[in-house]
Order: sequence, then structure tokens, then C-alpha cells
Amino acid sequence: MSVAKIIEVNAASKTSIEDAVKVGLSKTAETVKNLKGAWVNEIKVVTDDGGNVTEWRVNLRISFVVS
Repeated sequence: MSVAKIIEVNAASKTSIEDAVKVGLSKTAETVKNLKGAWVNEIKVVTDDGGNVTEWRVNLRISFVVS
């Protein structure tokens, strides 16, 4: 029998949403094994005074199997 656990992770990138997700997953994979998937729970941007996006931020719910 397998048991899955879900953790929340916040990650950021100056490049894109996809890069922010990759950063969050790769950093999590350094300490958590058996990653199985992730949900992008929230997307946020930081802007400059001109309204240009300077940073993408994501809140991820990452699932992994606990054995």
C-alpha cells in the first residue's frame, strides 16, 4: 500500500512561469524523494513602475509517495 503526501512550495523566476515551476521542483527534489506530480496553485507577478513583469512567482502543491 502506498501513501502520498502533499507539500506546498513557493518558487520564483525572472524568466517565466515554467522556469519558476522547474526551480521549485528541482529544489524540492534535492531533499524529497519519489516526487509524483505538482499543481500550480497560484501565480503571481512582480512588476516595475512601468507595469513590466520583473519576476514570476508560483505556489506549488507537490505530491510524493511515502513508503
